[in-house]
Amino acid sequence: MQIELLEIDFNSEEAIYMQLRNQIILGIATSRLQDGDTLPSVRQMAECIGINMHTVNKAYAVLRKEGIVSIDRRKGAVICIDSNKLLALEEMRRNLYIILAKGRCHNISRQEGHQLLDEIYDMWEQSPEDPLE
Repeated sequence: MQIELLEIDFNSEEAIYMQLRNQIILGIATSRLQDGDTLPSVRQMAECIGINMHTVNKAYAVLRKEGIVSIDRRKGAVICIDSNKLLALEEMRRNLYIILAKGRCHNISRQEGHQLLDEIYDMWEQSPEDPLE
């Protein structure tokens, strides 16, 4: 992964470890990161971004817990996106349940929700850039 592609907003209210986690997830979603790719070491990532090593370690730990990376003593953090699809689907179901309920509170229809999902998946396939920026 090219560390310079990561964009951390030090003025954001979102925790830096979560920003790093989200940037790695977006890298996978946009195919900049592939299954089996090795992430930079904790020390390398921290030095390049200018953050504490514990912050990087926390981001990697969250990704490991979510089944997105595995930690190998020889290789470090390795992308393993298919390691636990059933767990990922259940987590997605829980998150979408609330997001869709919130959408219904704002009269967003089923069709509009489907259209939005399709647009997001299409954006990931067409462009490696984060479309929300």
